[in-house]
Amino acid sequence: MKKSIAVLLVLLTALCVFAGGSKEKTETYTVGVCQFVQHVALDAATQGFQDALVEELGDKVVFDIQNASGEVPNCSTIVNSLVSKNVDLIMANATPALQAAASATATIPVLGTSVTHYAPALDIDNWTGTVGTNVSGTSDLAPLDEQAKMILEWFPTAKKVGLLYCSAEANSVYQIEEVEKYLADMGVTTQMFSFTDTNDIASVTQRACEQSDVIYIPTDNTAAANTEAIANIVYVTKTPVIAGEAGICSGCGVATLSISYYDLGVTTGKMAAKILKGEADVSTMPIEYTSVTKQYNPDMCAYLGITPLAGYEAIN
Repeated sequence: MKKSIAVLLVLLTALCVFAGGSKEKTETYTVGVCQFVQHVALDAATQGFQDALVEELGDKVVFDIQNASGEVPNCSTIVNSLVSKNVDLIMANATPALQAAASATATIPVLGTSVTHYAPALDIDNWTGTVGTNVSGTSDLAPLDEQAKMILEWFPTAKKVGLLYCSAEANSVYQIEEVEKYLADMGVTTQMFSFTDTNDIASVTQRACEQSDVIYIPTDNTAAANTEAIANIVYVTKTPVIAGEAGICSGCGVATLSISYYDLGVTTGKMAAKILKGEADVSTMPIEYTSVTKQYNPDMCAYLGITPLAGYEAIN
């Protein structure tokens, strides 16, 4: 009898080990993605994120990707639905999506991407580089002092620079305020031209063109989703634009100091893989960055009769 019980225990132990191994092999992770709006930069970040996670986890990862269509309230609706589904991780693409995710859950890991600065986005004082909660991610911030210098590098005779941005985007406000300080130190007069949404972007851009020698547009999601509307005006007035990222620059700008949003998404995806595999704690993960590249828009340069500066790559 004792021998029979011993054999049975061995068999049960083997079955448990086998079952545990099978579960590990078939376990899947559900990752929710809330993308604020559809445009080239954010689309590239989402794709890079997916590609990196699939490379790391293969068919163990399932995506629930939703787009807020540029409407802030939609971000909350999407994120709340992901929380109710108890997804394993949320990727918030752009600042409004990050803000909604951070407000919706304190337990599910949240990774932001295409977010310029996490301190103003999440109202954090004494920024150390790490959020310290269930939130981390990547930043698309290119050096703002270098962007300010670019304006005079390309247009040394410019006296008035119009700062065009969406006042509803916290990170756009941050960038504009910083660039304004740098330009003031260089003796350049600036004027802010803010729009609240797509409804007034054309009229505000028109005023900016009429009152500025050059226009600066930061990494702004509303502007990025409406480059055609901006281009229709700056083409007519022949007002040059220095942009905060390549997507805006390719649509209506002359030059930019930009990052690869696809690479930024890949970096975010690798962070997500570490969290899901239990190799990292989101609360201790510092915000990560990627390298920047000087680029110019050959079509706009040709149209305005501007010779591209040395050291800048043409945007394809």
